[in-house]
Amino acid sequence: MSEPAREEQIRALAHPGRREMLRLVWDTERPATELAEAAGLSKSAASQHLKLLRDTGLITVRTDGNRRLYRADLGRVAEVAAFLDAFWAEPLARLKSVAEARRAPGRPGPP
Repeated sequence: MSEPAREEQIRALAHPGRREMLRLVWDTERPATELAEAAGLSKSAASQHLKLLRDTGLITVRTDGNRRLYRADLGRVAEVAAFLDAFWAEPLARLKSVAEARRAPGRPGPP
């Protein structure tokens, strides 16, 4: 995936309402009205957030009669998680090394 597309996915996850909607469709399909209510958003705001999540590929939509049902695209979410894991792995390992080196000999670490 291109870097700009990955950045858009990360920006999409930055909003708490979008994260909540993504969480709600993790294991099951749900209609927009249910997502709006559960996330505490107006229908209009939920529609805009769902469009962004769809555009970034984090959720999919399926039409069932006159309803649109949303569900997380777990493959795409896993790609974002892997990217973030790789991004933070080295800096966090370095931070851990520095913290351990600064710990006084014989002094117990945090509980």
